[in-house]
Amino acid sequence: MTEAIQIGNRTITASELISLLANYQMLPQLQRELIIDEAIEQNSRSAKVAIECTLEEVAQAKQQFYAEKQFKNEEDIQAWMAHQGLTPEQLEVITTRKLKIEKFKQATWGNKLESYFFQSKAKLDKVIYSLLRTQDVGIAQELYFRIQAKENSFAGLAREYSLGPEAQTGGLVGPIELNALHPVMVQMLSSSQPGQILPPTRIADWFVILRLEKFIPAQLDEFMKVRLLNELFETWLQEQQKQIMSAPQGEGDRGRQGEAGDKPLT
Repeated sequence: MTEAIQIGNRTITASELISLLANYQMLPQLQRELIIDEAIEQNSRSAKVAIECTLEEVAQAKQQFYAEKQFKNEEDIQAWMAHQGLTPEQLEVITTRKLKIEKFKQATWGNKLESYFFQSKAKLDKVIYSLLRTQDVGIAQELYFRIQAKENSFAGLAREYSLGPEAQTGGLVGPIELNALHPVMVQMLSSSQPGQILPPTRIADWFVILRLEKFIPAQLDEFMKVRLLNELFETWLQEQQKQIMSAPQGEGDRGRQGEAGDKPLT
């Protein structure tokens, strides 16, 4: 007997469900969640990564979930469960899943954050700089000499001549991570000193004049730790999905359980 679910007046078989998930572009999300659940289960079972939640943590996770859903009382919870077609056991799984994922991230990559931070630090450092760009090399040279001779301020000339959005701020840009900038700009700013005016340089279609205002080194604070932890998790997850997509049909689950250009001027 073919299993089926009833939604309104329509009966949907198991084979139809897969097609519908694909049509509604929901299969990648389902795949993502299954990979996460399988990783947590396998690692916990093998004792490689212990994913355990205390009663207090479970209670806090539930309260946080209820607050996010803006449940005011038990009636709200029951009404939501009925609407979602959930049992109390399924609700428990949902309310604690985020907690278990965070514990999985921490247990798998928490001890790698410091080394990953130092590997990535060059792209995480931030700068504040002044930018003036034009498509005319002659104008760029003239403006550079006027700034050097202190005939005009960088900000004033940027407002008048720069052809990008930085004109509205007198050429001032940032703070912005070096990783977000064009590689040529990264090299120029990284090797200069605050206040140093860099001569016109061609980058793509522009001739740019730069001045580093401030260099802001990245810090491994709590905010950065969360960001890097999520980066490592997402990188691992994307790799798992690629392996599944590239594997021959029927072999997508083998070997999955491993350890877990041009850029704009502004």
